[in-house]
Amino acid sequence: MIIGSLITLAIAAAATAGGYWQARQFTLNKLRYVDAVHKAIVPFGVGLAAFLIATPVAWLVPLIGTGTALLFGGGVAMGVASGARDIRKRLGAG
Repeated sequence: MIIGSLITLAIAAAATAGGYWQARQFTLNKLRYVDAVHKAIVPFGVGLAAFLIATPVAWLVPLIGTGTALLFGGGVAMGVASGARDIRKRLGAG
């Protein structure tokens, strides 16, 4: 019982951290010249899309659930916001 909970927690943490890192790197590298990424609503929309895409996967894979998909979506949203903020800092338009 405890080992299953720890595995679930580790999967959720890895999904959140991986989603954050990948979204941040994608924003920094590929969306550097896209002005729309700097709008305040974009991280929420991207996070919601990531959550909606991850939810069916979470239903199919044992040991993870909707909470993991929600954390993944939140990690992606924070990664996009962080990447956009870093781009603004590099450009000096902070």
